Amino acid sequence: MEVDMSMEEVIKGIRRLEKLDSNLTKKKVKKSHPQLMKNALYYFSDWEKAKDRSIS
Repeated sequence: MEVDMSMEEVIKGIRRLEKLDSNLTKKKVKKSHPQLMKNALYYFSDWEKAKDRSIS
Protein backbone atom coordinates (compact mmCIF):
# COMPACT_ATOMS: atom_id res chain seq x y z
CA MET A 1 0.00 0.00 0.00
CA GLU A 2 1.32 3.40 -0.93
CA VAL A 3 0.72 6.27 1.47
CA ASP A 4 0.54 9.88 0.43
CA MET A 5 -0.04 11.51 3.82
CA SER A 6 2.09 11.64 6.95
CA MET A 7 0.71 10.42 10.25
CA GLU A 8 0.42 14.05 11.40
CA GLU A 9 -1.58 14.93 8.27
CA VAL A 10 -3.93 12.02 8.97
CA ILE A 11 -4.44 13.16 12.57
CA LYS A 12 -5.08 16.74 11.45
CA GLY A 13 -7.51 15.51 8.79
CA ILE A 14 -9.51 13.51 11.31
CA ARG A 15 -9.58 16.48 13.69
CA ARG A 16 -10.80 18.75 10.88
CA LEU A 17 -13.60 16.32 10.03
CA GLU A 18 -14.55 15.95 13.68
CA LYS A 19 -15.05 19.72 13.95
CA LEU A 20 -17.39 19.65 10.94
CA ASP A 21 -19.32 16.51 11.88
CA SER A 22 -19.04 14.53 15.10
CA ASN A 23 -20.45 11.41 13.38
CA LEU A 24 -17.25 9.92 11.97
CA THR A 25 -18.38 6.42 11.16
CA LYS A 26 -16.00 4.31 9.12
CA LYS A 27 -18.54 3.87 6.34
CA LYS A 28 -19.24 7.61 6.07
CA VAL A 29 -15.58 8.66 6.04
CA LYS A 30 -14.61 5.89 3.64
CA LYS A 31 -17.17 7.21 1.18
CA SER A 32 -16.51 10.94 1.63
CA HIS A 33 -12.72 10.90 2.25
CA PRO A 34 -11.25 7.65 0.89
CA GLN A 35 -7.64 8.92 0.87
CA LEU A 36 -7.85 9.86 4.53
CA MET A 37 -9.31 6.47 5.40
CA LYS A 38 -6.65 4.61 3.42
CA ASN A 39 -3.85 6.48 5.12
CA ALA A 40 -5.43 6.20 8.58
CA LEU A 41 -5.65 2.43 8.21
CA TYR A 42 -2.02 2.32 7.14
CA TYR A 43 -0.78 4.07 10.29
CA PHE A 44 -3.33 2.66 12.74
CA SER A 45 -4.65 -0.88 12.86
CA ASP A 46 -8.29 0.24 12.63
CA TRP A 47 -10.46 3.32 12.23
CA GLU A 48 -11.51 3.50 15.89
CA LYS A 49 -7.88 3.63 17.01
CA ALA A 50 -7.16 6.38 14.47
CA LYS A 51 -10.12 8.41 15.75
CA ASP A 52 -9.19 7.86 19.38
CA ARG A 53 -5.59 8.93 18.77
CA SER A 54 -6.66 12.00 16.83
CA ILE A 55 -9.44 13.27 19.01
CA SER A 56 -7.99 12.55 22.44
